[in-house]
Formats: sequence, C-alpha cells, structure tokens
Amino acid sequence: MLKQLGEIKAGYNRVTTMEDKKNDMMMDIGLLKLNSQDEEKFLNPEKETAFLLLTGRVKISWNGNTKMMERQSVFDESPYCLHVPANTRVTIVAECDSEVLIQATNNETLFQSKFYTPEDCKSENFGQGVWKDTALRVVRTIFDYSNAPYSQMVMGEVLTYPGKWSSYPPHHHPQPEVYLYKFDKPQGFGCSVIGEEVYKITHNSFAMIPGGLVHPQTSAPGYAMYYCWMIRHLANNPWTDRVNEKCHEWLLEKDVKIWPEV
Repeated sequence: MLKQLGEIKAGYNRVTTMEDKKNDMMMDIGLLKLNSQDEEKFLNPEKETAFLLLTGRVKISWNGNTKMMERQSVFDESPYCLHVPANTRVTIVAECDSEVLIQATNNETLFQSKFYTPEDCKSENFGQGVWKDTALRVVRTIFDYSNAPYSQMVMGEVLTYPGKWSSYPPHHHPQPEVYLYKFDKPQGFGCSVIGEEVYKITHNSFAMIPGGLVHPQTSAPGYAMYYCWMIRHLANNPWTDRVNEKCHEWLLEKDVKIWPEV
C-alpha cells in the first residue's frame, strides 16, 4: 500500500492506473518530470485530468488558453492546477526544471475547464488550539464535491508541521485515496498508519489507501511533511466528509482534557 518512486526520471513516472486491480485506486496517477524547454502533450478521450504544479515554471495551454504556473516550494506557496474534462488537448512547456502531478479518471460529464490559482484554493488550519497543537496542520482544498460536483475526483494538499500528526483523529471513508509525500529536506521521514499496518513514509513516496481503512500519519521531529491527497468518488456516493473512528471521537468534545493537564 506504499510505493517509493526512488529516482524521478525525466518524463512521466507512473504511480498507479485504473487497470491496476492490485491497488484498485480507480485513478491514473503519475509524476511528470520536465527539464527546461521540454514539451509534453496530453489528450485523453475518456478521462478528466488535473495537472498540479509541484515545483518549477511551466506554460500550460488548452482550448486556446495559455497560462503560466510558477512555484518554488509546496511548503511556502499555494497551488496552481488545471482541471479539464475528457477529450481536452493540453500542452505543457517547461521554462525550467519542473514537476507536475497528474491525476485522471473516467468521466463522461462535459464540464468547463478550470484553472485554479493560489487565490482560488481554500487554506485552513486544522488541529489548532486542541490536543496541545499536536495535530496542527494546514489543509488546502483545490477542488472537491462542493466546488466541482461535476468531477469524479477530489484534490487537495496538507502541510504537516514537524513532529505533528495529520489526518487526525483517525478517520476513513468508502472512497479510495492516494497520497504523494514530500519533505522539506530529502532525508525527512514520517509514519503512515493504514488500517492495522504501519509504513515508513519518505520523500516522493505514495500511499495507496483502500476505502474503509483509517489512515492517520505523523512527521518526524525536525521535518515538515507535505502531501497531496487525491480521492476518487464512487458511483452515487461522492466523498463529502470524513468518517471518524468511534473510539477516538472523545477528542472532539468541547474543552477536552489531555494529559498532563498543565
């Protein structure tokens, strides 16, 4: 359920596909690495696709539109993302070494392409002022069912502070989810709990989370952890919220006390 890409090679680095029944994430996900002046073209007749810039500077074109996306750090800058319906031709030209995360899935619905800028992306502090700030993190939502009900996907980002927990309290949902992890230092690491299994997460690792399994995680002290979260809606059952594990719901009580109470 954890995949480490290791060295990211130039071009498209495949993580999972809709045909991969072992992981069964119901999505095509990959990391596109571009060297300066590289050009890549995309056209998928059946799948909607989201292009999220992680680092670098690229020119992205679709349907007669052209926009620049530039981002030096996923930790310090909010995202740019292009989300297009099936049968939309997209061209990406890198103006410097760049990385783009690509998420796609089947969707027959025709919708208007949307170019998300940092100003479009909601950013919220979760876990602030509770549990002695041990689960403090920043959650950025790019698109979900609330602002893109026509989509079969969800995409967002989380910044986990060093030594803090994330995806907490432990929760689950019936829809499958994939995480891409990055650390502010390449030797950074953390731990991910998926169901009853615990995995070491490192720079450029991916977690494959089947529906129904809880998936809290933590970063090691000294290392800030980023992850992009990508969810696939189910037929007649879109993802709209988390389902907290019952035994940990006491943490959500007002003015809950955590030991030591000083």
